[in-house]
Amino acid sequence: MVNGIVIVDKEPGFTSHDVVAKMRGIFGQRKIGHTGTLDPEATGVLPVCLGSATKVCDMLADRDKEYVAELLLGVETDTQDLTGKVAAQRKVEVSERQVRDVCGSFVGAYEQVPPMYSALKVNGKKLCDLARQGKEVERKARTVTICQLEILSCELPVVRMRVACSKGTYIRTLCADIGAALGCGGAMKSLRRTRAGGFSLAEALPLSRIQEKKDSGGLLELVRPVDSVFADCPVLHVSGERRGLLENGNPIRPGDTVERQQYDAGLWVRFYRPDDSFAGIYAYDGQAEVYRPVKLFLDR
Repeated sequence: MVNGIVIVDKEPGFTSHDVVAKMRGIFGQRKIGHTGTLDPEATGVLPVCLGSATKVCDMLADRDKEYVAELLLGVETDTQDLTGKVAAQRKVEVSERQVRDVCGSFVGAYEQVPPMYSALKVNGKKLCDLARQGKEVERKARTVTICQLEILSCELPVVRMRVACSKGTYIRTLCADIGAALGCGGAMKSLRRTRAGGFSLAEALPLSRIQEKKDSGGLLELVRPVDSVFADCPVLHVSGERRGLLENGNPIRPGDTVERQQYDAGLWVRFYRPDDSFAGIYAYDGQAEVYRPVKLFLDR
């Protein structure tokens, strides 16, 4: 079984689950998962985890993301993008200055109400399933953070922007909220994810290229090791005589490591076996003066 991460450039028309199904066929294994849903018409970075790397799916999904989106002003739809039914149309009588000011006002934390057409569940039922039945339910606003919002072009009624945001942010809803704040309404025209889980679009390949790599015998060249996700974490090696502690997921004291290094409490550290193979992520417990496991990747 292959263990690692492949960065897919998702194409329009595929769901994230479609991508996983295609990757299962390419790699010939079932244990594969993705790290954050993209709408079918959205494109861009979708890290796909294979084998033991599926343990990092939730970790990658929790990281900030970056998108390039097009906002069409003057139209509102039931899905908040152009795939839905038009609910209202209005004249766009705003200036570029007004657009820039309103967009800038969304930078920082703001309360966002999740859209009905989403995979979130209310009382055990997906909102999108309820929406397709013509039902609408009350949704609680959630605090999301817009870290950066840069206007790339403003050719009204279309605004093209780069958005860096926290997990759980719906760019469709951001577009609708900006349109509402401008008084003319708005819907997302297109969306491309340019960064996710620490990986960029420059590192991603479409499924067709990944299949070509398989056909030419170079498929494994695309697989990134699991520890590449934690490249910014310090490294420690367990000493040879204490290797069993690591293999069994036990706490490890700084003196049980080759480096004998004590890092700040809570800081994630990459732990390796004496042969330099990656074993897992630990964090230092200052009170007990030991490193405790956060997530183990003991498969070879």
